Amino acid sequence: MEITLCRAADVALLDRYIGSMAATSFHARRFQRQERGQSTYLVAWLDERPVGHTELRWGGCDDAAVRAARPGCPEINALTVWPETLRSRGIGSALIRAAEELARERGRTAVGLGVADDNPRAAALYARLGYLPLAAYVGRWSYEDHDGRTHECVEELTFLLKELV
Repeated sequence: MEITLCRAADVALLDRYIGSMAATSFHARRFQRQERGQSTYLVAWLDERPVGHTELRWGGCDDAAVRAARPGCPEINALTVWPETLRSRGIGSALIRAAEELARERGRTAVGLGVADDNPRAAALYARLGYLPLAAYVGRWSYEDHDGRTHECVEELTFLLKELV
């Protein structure tokens, strides 16, 4: 397995192998944020095929309470390993470690991520990797599906933090 920064040519492969529910590509939006310097979009590859991704958002979590609790903390976001049969093989852990290393290289002393309260498998992974609870918050976002319908999403989350020392 190899982890690389997302390149423009990778977006179409990500859409093909790790599609999104939205009419507009989640991958394209993440790549655009990377191009603007707002994030770093990492892709995991296995046999020249994308099998996972995460976005390290340099501006941190969107939630005001989380930002106040730990100002300047970058957020690991949108961690995915696909297909599901490849989960629990170290791909997600490798993506997280790569994001942590990027944060260290930029002089950041901590990194965080949000985990859904109904996702104990992910919470267990993050705990094994040294992430501790910082703050509960509600994540809200919307997207337009392929049929033109807008979906409003609300999720109970816990922001987890890891000190990078």
